[in-house]
Amino acid sequence: MTESLRTPMSFARSSVRSRAIHIDSVILALTLAILLFGLVMVTSASVAIAGRDTGNPFYFLERQLIAAAIGVAGAVLVFCVRCERLQRLSHWLLLAAIAMLVLVLVPGLGERVNGGRRWLHLGGLSFQVSELARVLVLIYIAGYAARRREELRQSLTALLKPLGLLTLFAALLLAEPDFGSAAVLFAAGFGMLFLAGARLRHVLGVMVVAVAAFTLLAVTSPYRLRRITGFLDPWASPYGSGFQLTQSLIAIGRGSWLGVGFGNSVQKLFYLPEAYTDFLFAVLAEELGLAGVLATIVLFVALIWRAFHIARLAARADLMFHQLLAAGFGLWIAMQAFINIGVNMGVLPTKGLPLPLMSYGRSSLIVTLIWVGLLLRIYHEVMIETRGAAVLREGGA
Repeated sequence: MTESLRTPMSFARSSVRSRAIHIDSVILALTLAILLFGLVMVTSASVAIAGRDTGNPFYFLERQLIAAAIGVAGAVLVFCVRCERLQRLSHWLLLAAIAMLVLVLVPGLGERVNGGRRWLHLGGLSFQVSELARVLVLIYIAGYAARRREELRQSLTALLKPLGLLTLFAALLLAEPDFGSAAVLFAAGFGMLFLAGARLRHVLGVMVVAVAAFTLLAVTSPYRLRRITGFLDPWASPYGSGFQLTQSLIAIGRGSWLGVGFGNSVQKLFYLPEAYTDFLFAVLAEELGLAGVLATIVLFVALIWRAFHIARLAARADLMFHQLLAAGFGLWIAMQAFINIGVNMGVLPTKGLPLPLMSYGRSSLIVTLIWVGLLLRIYHEVMIETRGAAVLREGGA
């Protein structure tokens, strides 16, 4: 009798898994809205510079569209990969991340741009490896925490192992140098380990040490120290170390409530450096005002909230690895958007971090869209697990 009941229930569950494809329309809509908004603003912010330097005013838009197409294709491929397989391969993905960050430091392979060796140059193509490496590291952290959840809740040693790994990757990122990416990776990794069950006092204790170490690194490097002092009082050197920030603040100030109008920014006309990349938000604030700023922030907050909502659904389904990956996406987007907006507004030291899905940056856009594909895969598997369990309960009844 028991066997006869078990067979149809198992068949029902496998049937649900084989036929259903669950897509989170909220994530898709929010991602598309931010992406399209970004494409419009990249066009506006870059049209004058592109026309002057290349003769094609839509040069950067076209390249960003190609990156978006590659990112969407990558998202589709990732969506077809089961999270269980990613978890099994997490050690190999970690080794790949280490290899990329080491290779980029090799002269001839690593391409130096604006004083930093962050781009791996292979076959005529350049790719900022830190973008992908951070994702691979967070996948490993999620797998480690899912395997060692009980140890993390009881032992400081279990927490120190992944933190040692994060320290290694932070050192490799700082060697490029890429202080912003190191900070985002550390914050997202810390958050995932805390959500996995690490004790608060252990996390806070290690966090204090990490903040002290990052502060020491900042003040002992003349390059980083100049950035910090320039951030504290940019008007002391408006044509030197504070030039970029003062131009950004002028752009934001000109925007007022409703902005000067789309396409009418003055600061993007060769005044504000990196107007279509790291300082796109300042141009957005100038052209669309406080209304555009609030709309942008609302879109990002909604995307972050939805990622944590999916993480909560995964937790209810007892899918620890899925939960941590979804939360990792939310933390990563939150930290990078917060830092970028904070830098543009002068409340944080200048960092070379793009605004996710919006700023011009092909590596960042491709990797972020692949992240979105992974988040959609997590939602798909969580829904299958949840509905499959419901079928089993109904069969048992």
